Amino acid sequence: MLEAKDKEILKILERDAKIKSEKIATMVGLSPAEVTAKIKELEDKGIIVQYKTIIDWEKAGEEVVYAFIEVKVTPERDVGFDAVAKRIYKFPEVHSLYLLSGTYDLSVVVEGKSMKEIAYFVAEKLATLDNIQGTVSHFILKKYKIDGKVLEPEEEDKRLAVTP
Repeated sequence: MLEAKDKEILKILERDAKIKSEKIATMVGLSPAEVTAKIKELEDKGIIVQYKTIIDWEKAGEEVVYAFIEVKVTPERDVGFDAVAKRIYKFPEVHSLYLLSGTYDLSVVVEGKSMKEIAYFVAEKLATLDNIQGTVSHFILKKYKIDGKVLEPEEEDKRLAVTP
């Protein structure tokens, strides 16, 4: 079980991975050395998995297409969905993979340079795997918010105030 200070540090880092230990220390009431030690311990335990940068590739002028692929799977005896999931997440096109409850078993986030490239991946690589019963593809048309970060800040309302 994590201490309350550890949870506070994790929440701060989740919002901003570049924040300095000194600032975190001020926010949680610890010394910078204590914060650095706690962060190192959380990394060593595998609780902090990776530090991430969110990039708006569209603004960077790069064409990147993402799709959510819902996958219906026949689980394997003694290993359930894990063996199929492992085969799927090894493909370089796979950005993320989740086990779901509901109609479909897995949600695969796929990344490619075009819709055609993703369609090829689904038709030629994913759907042909053993234990795959079917897939449904949903292409991302626009991103509004990623990992808690709004990509386009709200514009200031420039209308004139109406008063009676």
